Amino acid sequence: MDHLKVALGCDHGGFVYKQKIIDYLKARNIEFVDVGTHTREACDYPEIARSVTELVASGQVDRGILVCGTGIGMSIAANKIRGIRAALCGDTYSARVSRAHNNANVLCLGERVIGEHLALDIVDIWLKTGFEGGRHKRRVDIIE
Repeated sequence: MDHLKVALGCDHGGFVYKQKIIDYLKARNIEFVDVGTHTREACDYPEIARSVTELVASGQVDRGILVCGTGIGMSIAANKIRGIRAALCGDTYSARVSRAHNNANVLCLGERVIGEHLALDIVDIWLKTGFEGGRHKRRVDIIE
């Protein structure tokens, strides 16, 4: 996680967890960009997903984290952007493998479907896990 820079975004359904993730990042001195939303008022998640994924795809940040009610909408929107490999994770194993095998560069979470402590464990594992490369790189290259 050395020198990692993360872009964060959420819609109204993921606002609370985004704040918890910000606290996690600050406690570990991980640099981040918060693209919003900054209130609990309803907003359009595809716009937030685009803001985060454009930062990732352009190389301005290393990874992105998106949170909405289920994580589904964010993951669909994020994966429309070229160069993005967004993974919707609801467990720690998927978080680890999404990085190790799929080189996921955006993590999507659902605030309404997983508990807060699990969400933070997923973030922790996802940020700490590297890409294994090898046979997995060949497969990611096929996707790209």
